[in-house]
Amino acid sequence: MGGQVLVLNTGSSSIKYRLIDMATRTGVAGGLVERIGEDESALVHDGVRVERRVADHEEGLKAVLAAFAEHGPSLDGVTALGHRVVHGGSRFVTPVLIDDAVERAIEEIAPLAPLHNPANLEGIRVARRAFPGLPHVAVFDTAFHGTIPPHAHTYAVPREWTRKLGVRRYGFHGTSTAYVSRRAAALLGRPYGEVNSIVLHLGNGASATAVRGGRSVDTSMGITPLAGLVMGTRSGDVDPALPAYLARVAGMGLGDVDTALNKESGLLGMCGANDMREVWRLADAGDEDARLALDVYGYRVRAYVGAYYAALGHVDAVVFTGGVGENSARVRALATAGLTRLGIEVDPARNTAESAEARAISPEGAEVTVLVVPTNEELEIAEQTAACLEEG
Repeated sequence: MGGQVLVLNTGSSSIKYRLIDMATRTGVAGGLVERIGEDESALVHDGVRVERRVADHEEGLKAVLAAFAEHGPSLDGVTALGHRVVHGGSRFVTPVLIDDAVERAIEEIAPLAPLHNPANLEGIRVARRAFPGLPHVAVFDTAFHGTIPPHAHTYAVPREWTRKLGVRRYGFHGTSTAYVSRRAAALLGRPYGEVNSIVLHLGNGASATAVRGGRSVDTSMGITPLAGLVMGTRSGDVDPALPAYLARVAGMGLGDVDTALNKESGLLGMCGANDMREVWRLADAGDEDARLALDVYGYRVRAYVGAYYAALGHVDAVVFTGGVGENSARVRALATAGLTRLGIEVDPARNTAESAEARAISPEGAEVTVLVVPTNEELEIAEQTAACLEEG
């Protein structure tokens, strides 16, 4: 597929966008509409900030189109639009050409991702009105994990919950993991279908995924993005009985516990800061809570690496990505400490060398190659959009 794909990632109060040239597989232009519906709303287009009141997503997309018209480049070469949708449930495990029936299905899945899918759907509806003559494709964040086998995605709960309510592990960060694991295989100079990797997407949200031959076989996030690793404001794994315990001893309602576990826990809950740079600053200044938070964070990552090593049988690469994974040498060292027996270690000089490029940070000749691969979800969405249209 030639031409250009306009990629849209619509949040509850934002629109992220990127124009991808499919001939060169590069971003041509992009930006962000933020704080939609607030007085401080603004648009940043290729570094140019435009303060303007944006009342809703329809106005937000109009502002994006106006920015392209005023600052360029032209959108005349756009041949399709790719939309990020967070949750596809068990229904959508591949990208899909959007029509009215697909819109209704995304709406039906919304209870699985009430903070994300409604906003994603609003962006789709606005964009279909703005570009009625172009194909629109939905790319689901959960889709890459559709290959996880039943023994790994099934919870040990009453089967009626699974069959009737869709209670199971779905996983997230799938678009990023698909791009990063494929790029890792290319860096190793091996066919994607022959490489086993553990992808650590570490940002404010964080996940680990076991990838066998290009297929996800297990991942740390679950039916929601709350499960798994310690995150900026999310707890990650806790005892499932915790909400009932807090209801008994503290009188907390389910909504209160849900809010606390998603927005007031993780690094923030343990030491008062969710920015990893600030957590390290506090720890270096002698803050014991920050030091403990880092210890808990690192231990959880290493535990998942060990578990996924066992699940895969052998591992060719451990891959760091995401804002923290790409930029924090100290976190990478923390996450791999003590794993030398598994063939996993980082070379201190390689690990601390500043670079924005994909690269190996393990010692020469290491049994398991440790990589840093900057993610590019927009390019992955564009490529999946093109592939969907070519297959259809």
